[in-house]
Amino acid sequence: MNESETQPRPPLDIRAALDAHSTLTLAYADEDGPQACAVLYALADGDDTALLFVTSATTRHGRALTEGAGTVAFTAQRDGQVWTALTGIQGRGTCRRLEGAEREAAWRAYSERFPYVDHNDRLRQAMERTDLWELRPGWLRLIDNGQGFGHKSEWTRPAA
Repeated sequence: MNESETQPRPPLDIRAALDAHSTLTLAYADEDGPQACAVLYALADGDDTALLFVTSATTRHGRALTEGAGTVAFTAQRDGQVWTALTGIQGRGTCRRLEGAEREAAWRAYSERFPYVDHNDRLRQAMERTDLWELRPGWLRLIDNGQGFGHKSEWTRPAA
């Protein structure tokens, strides 16, 4: 079954799946070719269409996001699933580095999702010195084999 929706917010099943996971594999391309990396993410407060992650602009993926258009693909799923119950998210979107008041508001959402960051001074200080990014998906697909093999639910961001 393939359900496709175009509405301002993703359907509840996609939002629940995004909330259920905390690590995404971010795929990007630069002058050296395609690459992928894993990052922890949080949903932005009040905006379940934006994902927040931390990485330095000096990493390979940080440079690719800064120097390029910031276009990425990604997946989010738990490890160790059996195929009959496999569930996860596929997506495409754009990333941008947050600064100033936007970064402060996003940092609150990120640290709520990962409270251990604020409880460890050394980790908190390191994280405060790195960059916080927003990934704004333009397309999301939920795969949920628990509802039947190959069950899909899709969402596309409406044109502005």
